[in-house]
Amino acid sequence: MELCLFQGTFNPIHNAHIKIAEYALEHFAKDGVTFIPAYLPPHKQSDSNITNHRYKMVELVVSEHPDFKISDIEYQRKGKSYTYLTVLELYKIHKPKTKIKFLIGTDAFKKIETWYESDKLKNMLDFYVFKRENGFDETEIVHLKNKGYDYTILPLEFTDISSTEIRNLIRQNKSLKGLVPKRVEEYIKENELYKD
Repeated sequence: MELCLFQGTFNPIHNAHIKIAEYALEHFAKDGVTFIPAYLPPHKQSDSNITNHRYKMVELVVSEHPDFKISDIEYQRKGKSYTYLTVLELYKIHKPKTKIKFLIGTDAFKKIETWYESDKLKNMLDFYVFKRENGFDETEIVHLKNKGYDYTILPLEFTDISSTEIRNLIRQNKSLKGLVPKRVEEYIKENELYKD
């Protein structure tokens, strides 16, 4: 079995996340894409009141895609969601035949050396990097290749959707049409999320 992971805060999950996962399925993630919502992201501020809602919204998306999966590994562990600990545990559980594939945005990948146990992590993952900003140039990350980080830049156009933007639109009572799946939008409304 091969593993392809998409770890993130997903606050909330949106259509750009889905587009990236669908691309992975089509091109290199033959055994599916596993979403791993972060319980407590170490590099981001996250409202603990929304932690379980974030997981449930990803669950809604996964339920509509037969090749998407969700893992509660970081929710079981609680505490800060360090990728190294998660990946280490997944190697023990699944014993994959090849290196685990890992979907990551350019913004996060540029800071990968600041991640917990990054030097060990780089030997455990093949990074599949998607553009998270306009005007991204590979020269910004090529030094990581020289330091032993195996990565492939996905030839996907930058999609200008962010969870921050979505939360701001909700606070302004504006439409989320085209930004999130319908069931996620309904869930946000039903639970009155991101109003504060």
